[in-house]
Amino acid sequence: MQDGMIFVLLIIGISTAGWLINNMIRAKHGYPLENEWKGTTAKGDPEADRKIELLSTENERLTGQISRLEDRIAVLERIATDPAERTAREIDSLR
Repeated sequence: MQDGMIFVLLIIGISTAGWLINNMIRAKHGYPLENEWKGTTAKGDPEADRKIELLSTENERLTGQISRLEDRIAVLERIATDPAERTAREIDSLR
């Protein structure tokens, strides 16, 4: 009976130590901490949310810029591969 109680207490101690070490590592690296039921105990970081918003905005801007550059490259490729007389006719028709 005594050995069974020691074993149970040892399991509880190992589990608690693992949970504490896990939370210490998460806190050290800036991750939100977890409670016993796997819910986060820390609320979102406003500075991190602002950075995410700025990066999302910049990502949208750069995606639009890439689309415009792809369109311009397609036009340049068409000009480079089309016959010269056809290109000259199209330029003259635009004047």
